[in-house]
Amino acid sequence: MRYLLESPHTKEECLRELDEVLAEGQNVLNKFNWGCSAGNHTGYAIVDAADEAEVLNMVPSFLRRKARAIRLEKFTPEQIKSLH
Repeated sequence: MRYLLESPHTKEECLRELDEVLAEGQNVLNKFNWGCSAGNHTGYAIVDAADEAEVLNMVPSFLRRKARAIRLEKFTPEQIKSLH
């Protein structure tokens, strides 16, 4: 399944989150995009995972309670038409 991961943090928590994500490895860091420089202290990632718990485990433990994992899906034109 595919998920959008949102990991909000404060300006004060920012460097700690970045350091902890980097400590998980370059491959984990590469999954994230960050809004911090624009004043939106949130990490965003689109990841494939078995479940929500697996996604949330990508977030440093001190921020996990604030993080959200949103299951994503795509719609075909036929599915959209059937919704009417």
